[in-house]
Amino acid sequence: MLLGNMICLIPCMIGTTELLLIGGLVLLLFGGKKLPELMKGLGQGVRSFKQGVNEPLKEEKSKESSENEVKLPEESVPKKE
Repeated sequence: MLLGNMICLIPCMIGTTELLLIGGLVLLLFGGKKLPELMKGLGQGVRSFKQGVNEPLKEEKSKESSENEVKLPEESVPKKE
């Protein structure tokens, strides 16, 4: 029972101290030369994820706009000479 009560007391938010500790551990594990490469890869992954999320929305909007357009028959459109 004691362990169950202790888990409830642990806050779920990460503070500044915890972030600095995690950053320091990452720096020690990977070194200063690998860190920029890791961050670049992380940034590309986030960018790819955002594009994947936004792509279906763009397709839906283009379908809706093409459905809403009024198409005139070619015979009714005056020809330029």
